[in-house]
This record gives sequence, structure tokens and C-alpha cells, in this order.
Amino acid sequence: MFRFAHLSDPHLPLPDVRMRELLSKRMTGWLSWRYRRRRIHAPDALAAAVTDLRRAAPDHVAVTGDIANISTAAEFRQAAAWLRELGRPEDVTLVPGNHDAYVPVPWATSQGLWGAYMAGDGAAPPASRDDFPLLRRRGCVAFIGLSTALPRAPLIATGEVGAAQLARFEAMMRDLRDLCRVVLIHHPPQIGGASRHKELSDQRAVREAIARVGADLVLHGHMHRTMLGRIESPQGPVPVLGVASTSAHPASKYGAGGYNMIGVERDPDGGWRFDVEVRSIRPDLSGCDTGNRFHLRSPTPAVAA
Repeated sequence: MFRFAHLSDPHLPLPDVRMRELLSKRMTGWLSWRYRRRRIHAPDALAAAVTDLRRAAPDHVAVTGDIANISTAAEFRQAAAWLRELGRPEDVTLVPGNHDAYVPVPWATSQGLWGAYMAGDGAAPPASRDDFPLLRRRGCVAFIGLSTALPRAPLIATGEVGAAQLARFEAMMRDLRDLCRVVLIHHPPQIGGASRHKELSDQRAVREAIARVGADLVLHGHMHRTMLGRIESPQGPVPVLGVASTSAHPASKYGAGGYNMIGVERDPDGGWRFDVEVRSIRPDLSGCDTGNRFHLRSPTPAVAA
């Protein structure tokens, strides 16, 4: 069985911010962090989850964005160091979230610092959002990473894949039918996945693309809670699984954060079976316990006539 961890929305502690950096949308984000979010996303909680993950020793780690908070230069450098501590670029696959593109910033000094973790197999690190989706084959799994990260107006946390990226996604997915195709995306694409000011703005187009080319599992973050949804396809519903924030303190409004450990194996019907273990941070921050455990199945592949 191939085992991988899915974590999201670590929201690392915000480094010191210079006043001139706040002359933008960052001001509202900084106020939110100072008076609310820093009490939710606790460094000790994040450390407990990461320590537990290391002990579990998965075959791979998938991160679905929001490492930063307001996209300052110091945050991107801090996040690059955190990713190096999490694992080698070949062992960790990352897609960005909306907080990682909070305001327009130069790629080279922002997400570009994380490029090795977003590079597809045999490809150079992305030079912009135009280089997504990424593709990595690990064991029986193909990880396909979409970027929904775009700067938005204050108090808006929506995302978008875009027509060009979706076209590349569909072409890529058609060549991967022999593997378990796991789609990584920050914003939830299922119906009702997020409120209007947080939603994936082209979610219908994303669902239609997945219905055309298929997928076995879609993983997202953004909502800071474990969530289960689906996308309808001709072969059956594609499971869509959201994960809690990896740094959410157990006493926060979201409850205990953590990560999901997912085991993948072939189903006798030709599809894929997923053993999902929700690892939740203990109240004393000493590690994680199994908060829930359940199984999911991919759609059954169509039989050629």
C-alpha cells in the first residue's frame, strides 16, 4: 500500500512587518492576524502535527497551500526554510493557496523560493502560475497540482484555475489513466464547498473538466476543517476530501488541526480504494491521535466495448 500525508493551511507565524508593507490589502490581513488568527494557528500545534507526521513516515507528503498569511518577503523566506525541514523537494509536493498570493509580488522572491516543491517530474521549477498544473508520479499515484492562487481585493479569498490551466489539466489527465490520479487544489471545487467570498470562482468549469477526463480523488484545504464532498462523473462520484488546518489549536473555533494519512491500493473492480486516517492534535499538544478513520473509493473505470 502506498501511503501519503495530506496537510494544508499551516499559516506559519507572521514575522515582523514593516509599515510600508501594510500600505495595501495586507493591512486587513495583518489586523486579522494580530487580533484573531494568531490565536487559532499555534506554532506548538503545528510542531505536534509535523512531529507525528515524521513518526508515521509516509511515502510522500502533499501540501495544499496557505503557508503564508499576507505574502511578505520575510514570510516566503520563512516558508522556504519550513519546507526544507518538512522534507526533500522530491518527497513533498506543494500547490499554493490564496494567502500565498495575497498581493501582487515578484515571483522570484515569493513563490519562486518554493519552486523545487512545485516542479513536475523532469520539469524546471515553475516560473509563474502559467506553468501549472504540475505532475509528479510516485508509486501507483499521479499527483496533479493546480494553482488557484491569485491576488484579490480586500476581504475576498476566492480562487481561480483559469481556462488555459484547465486545458493543460485535461490533456495531462488523459495520459494518466493507468495510475491513481490524485488532484491537489487549494480551494474546494465541489458544490457548496465554500461561501461566495471564499469560493473557487470557476468551480463549475473545474467540475466539468473532471467529469470529462475523470479523477480518482481530489484533495483541498482552505476551509480549515475535515470535509467530504463529491464531483459527479459518468463513471460515478469522484470523492473530494478537505483537511483541517495543520496548525489549528485544539481550543480554536475550528477544533483540533492535524493532517490526513491516506493509504492507496487497487480495488478488485479496477478502481482505487483509499484508507483515510484523520490525525488530530491532542489537547496537550503532545502529538496526534486518530480522530476518525474511513474508506473512500474512486469511480469504477469504464469498460471498453
